[in-house]
Amino acid sequence: MTTAITRMITWLKGEPVGADAFGNRYYQERRPARGRRRRRWVVYKGRDEASAVPPPWNGWLHYTVDSVPAETQMRDWQKPHRANRTGTPDAYRPAGHTLRGGQRAKATGDYEAWKPE
Repeated sequence: MTTAITRMITWLKGEPVGADAFGNRYYQERRPARGRRRRRWVVYKGRDEASAVPPPWNGWLHYTVDSVPAETQMRDWQKPHRANRTGTPDAYRPAGHTLRGGQRAKATGDYEAWKPE
């Protein structure tokens, strides 16, 4: 949720740079202060969650790259970006987790404990 202050600063000082596939919008300062680089920020669509920023835009926000990310073609081995789901109902819960019934598979007996000699 964007605050009124963020909206006002974005309107007064922000220059739109682009948006990602998730609807997040990216801005930079129109005119940087003397001797400083332009500040960059994101206005999230929906919840303010930093993990919702895709890697190319994260690199741009943190000044790792100077060029604005373009819509790049993904390679076959790449998976689409997903925000961190920890703490939500969509979080990963392995077998045996209490919220998945708490029942784990029986041990197979193939484990052998280490014993010092």
